[in-house]
Amino acid sequence: MEVVIVPDARAGGELIAEAMAQLLRRKPDALLGVATGSTPLPVYQALAAKVAAGTVDTARTRVAQLDEYVGLPADHPESYRSVLAREVLAPLGIAKAAFLGPDGSAEDVRAACTGYDAALAAAGGVDLQLLGIGTDGHIGFNEPCSSLASRTRIKTLTEQTREDNARFFGGDVDQVPYHVITQGIGTILEARHLVLLATGEGKADAVAATVEGPLAAVCPASALQLHPHATVVVDEPAAAKLKLAGYFRHAYAHKPDWQGL
Repeated sequence: MEVVIVPDARAGGELIAEAMAQLLRRKPDALLGVATGSTPLPVYQALAAKVAAGTVDTARTRVAQLDEYVGLPADHPESYRSVLAREVLAPLGIAKAAFLGPDGSAEDVRAACTGYDAALAAAGGVDLQLLGIGTDGHIGFNEPCSSLASRTRIKTLTEQTREDNARFFGGDVDQVPYHVITQGIGTILEARHLVLLATGEGKADAVAATVEGPLAAVCPASALQLHPHATVVVDEPAAAKLKLAGYFRHAYAHKPDWQGL
């Protein structure tokens, strides 16, 4: 696992966006796994700026969704399908036909879960999966003590996660669904490159547990330790609890230019 400490969220967004741009230059039809929430917005904004400047072409880019609320219609403004259409597809000029996501309003939710795993495999797998991290160490909606081998499935959200997400529902936690479809940890680990972005002091404990703690289901993000190409990008406040921060800075400063992110 590589840990990159950046000055702030904007710098992290630019760094990851450039890694995505380099991937798309090598593989124009790459499948990007995208996350929702406020943390990844600087990434999408920086990548959209590159598209607008003509330094990267997204005409053939494909996008895969990490998770979705259960029970919200696809056209609900806070369904993750709608959020990604606004924050990723439109700014990057990616057609909706190039979007893969689970159906949170399906009558048979279990079939929608297994069907989504099959769709990802049929698409050739995710080339780069962008991840955020919860204050409790969750990735996707794999809450603490999720199986590290789990596949896409339905999960019940913790009250903390519902409270964290209430800001997207006008501050009304009662409007936040109790259930979601999420890629499982086992599904996430199949992506060729995992990139986790964490910003703010509220994520410092979760980052430390992910990077320096034991591999444990109580911190689902610690599963990144199992991946052959996992990158954790953190700003200074999120890096505050890392005991090996000095080494991480040293290693990145002396990284060969050809190696990339």
